[in-house]
Amino acid sequence: MDSITILWADDEIELLKPHILFLEEKGYEVIPVTSGVEAIEEMEEQPVDLVFLDENMPGLSGLDTLPIIKEKYPQVPVIMITKSEEEHIMDEALGSKISDYLIKPVNPKQILLSVKKHTEARRLVSEKSTSSYQQQFREIAMRMGETRSAEEWADLYRKLVYWDIELTSSEDDNIHDIFRSQKQEANQQFCRFFERNYIDWIGGRDEKPLMSHTVLKEKLFPLLEEDKPTFLLVIDNFRYDQWKYLQPTIEQYLRTEQDNIFFSIIPTTTQFARNSMFGGLMPGEIERKYPQYWVNEDEEGYKNQYESELLTENLRRHGLNIRTSYSKVLNAQFGHKLLDQVPNMMQNRLNVIVYNFIDMLSHARTDSNIVRELAADEQAYRSVTLSWLEHSPLLEMIKDLSERDVNVVITTDHGSTRVSSPVKVKGDKEVSVNLRYKQGRLLDYNAKEVFAVKDPASLFLPRRHITSPYIFAHEDGFFVYPNNQNQYTAYYMNTFQHGGISMEEIMIPFIILGKK
Repeated sequence: MDSITILWADDEIELLKPHILFLEEKGYEVIPVTSGVEAIEEMEEQPVDLVFLDENMPGLSGLDTLPIIKEKYPQVPVIMITKSEEEHIMDEALGSKISDYLIKPVNPKQILLSVKKHTEARRLVSEKSTSSYQQQFREIAMRMGETRSAEEWADLYRKLVYWDIELTSSEDDNIHDIFRSQKQEANQQFCRFFERNYIDWIGGRDEKPLMSHTVLKEKLFPLLEEDKPTFLLVIDNFRYDQWKYLQPTIEQYLRTEQDNIFFSIIPTTTQFARNSMFGGLMPGEIERKYPQYWVNEDEEGYKNQYESELLTENLRRHGLNIRTSYSKVLNAQFGHKLLDQVPNMMQNRLNVIVYNFIDMLSHARTDSNIVRELAADEQAYRSVTLSWLEHSPLLEMIKDLSERDVNVVITTDHGSTRVSSPVKVKGDKEVSVNLRYKQGRLLDYNAKEVFAVKDPASLFLPRRHITSPYIFAHEDGFFVYPNNQNQYTAYYMNTFQHGGISMEEIMIPFIILGKK
């Protein structure tokens, strides 16, 4: 343990010598002072890790000293020690941001526990997390080898996401390396599983998991039979690990009733996956049944401009003739303005609100060095997402809805993955531009490095040309052209992309929330 310095301010400090000796025997350095003035002077002379502050010292009292300390040294934990249990004393102390308080007479065990809690908590949590994961490592490895169904893969992914977040507190670089290797292996096995089964799922030849084109029918439409409004909040490009990271903040206002994982269709892009979700059909079926609502990649126009119409047709096909609203939030100004419309939305059975921030963050991270630094890795990417939520109109919407009798659903269209392995591909000028999938004529690729499907019809995808196969990058791959490979690789390396096949892109949240 690195030496931890404790400043103890009490006008009766001589009476506390047994406690001080106890702490020194445990390896702590204790600086005793007898007044608030001395405490401030001592902190100006040397750094301290923790302060014990007597509330009722003569002259500059503990309550008077506390705000001075917190103004100058806001990061230093201050523990108030008081003889009084009066509520107003505690209110004043807590209002000044004390870390803890103890009632006299204190005993050595109380003191030691408080010191450990506020100076060693991070280390203890780190050690506990590391030890627990080491115990789970073998079980996760065995489960990977035994996982045979989509439901089992969703459960395994939940466990990996749990440890991904839990190990954030660990300061052990080795355990992070071990986890990354295990997650990489899981992604390899998941991609093989997905590629073996996907065409059978969508073709109806095997029992399929909850997917983009079935999730609203299976999970949302039953809610619409209830006699109250439902708000469907769609966060574009929202991963399951981001949901778990944001969940504690959201659960301050709403209670999680169902935590579902569903499987995005491929390509895992807004054009295909979100149109499919709203339309309740595969993209090729949408193009055939509603050609006026489908815009191909090589055609001009916004590729998702008919989401509201597709949703209306989906509801109508299932006999749900209800009042709905559809809104897309592209900036905070409109998001705040939308809050004023909530009373009017209460007249609708279904209100759909699409929030585009995370998708914009993903693209901005590719194009901006500043954003790249802010979201440098998985942990930072989650943290930026949480920071956005805490200051976003989405959280204001959640707060408002928490006070109303409504159903709230949070979901997405697809996730994204951090790419780090360039995969060479060649093609003509009409080949699609996405980094994680390609469609076009004369595609030249290594079949071992991609998931290739020569007949788009088998994927229920639109076919631009008879000889236009689809290829998908899996795991952490991204497509590069040989003629500018080095420049392309350097620009896109370690960015978050979507369109291909990975656990992060495919297995995504559909969360049903209710009133607390």
